[in-house]
Amino acid sequence: MAEAPVMFGVQMQSGELLPWTWAVERLAAARTYWIATTRPDGRPHTRPVWGVWLEDGFWFSTGSVARLSLPRNPEISVHLDDGDRPVIVEGTAEAVSEVRALARFVAAYNPKYDWDIAATDDGVADGSGAAGPAFRVRPRLVFGWDSDMRAPTRWRFPST
Repeated sequence: MAEAPVMFGVQMQSGELLPWTWAVERLAAARTYWIATTRPDGRPHTRPVWGVWLEDGFWFSTGSVARLSLPRNPEISVHLDDGDRPVIVEGTAEAVSEVRALARFVAAYNPKYDWDIAATDDGVADGSGAAGPAFRVRPRLVFGWDSDMRAPTRWRFPST
């Protein structure tokens, strides 16, 4: 994210908006994320995944139906496993196969989860042989609010 997002929100209670750093800290610290995609027949698909927040978006890999749905419809929603202080990312997912980019993902992912994924020619694989594509979600909108629905804030990102 070279450019900072534009922040706006609804003035409620204290009238304050949350700083972008609040959302980034929550996105980076989370252990489990939920993704929502759309199957080719239009039905929703929602799954928990592990992932990492890097400066250019949210990175994850999955063997779920999402790996087949995202190439057809890259629109995705990602949210934290916390309904009291949520952060919700709406954006576009793209499969990443460039080795240097995947190495950044792996370098952040492995220590976070004490795992052993490695970059491959077309995604990532772990020591058990499970392999799949890696995706980067570039945010378009991010929503967040603090406990008790305070400080609802929306961050909009420039189109790329």
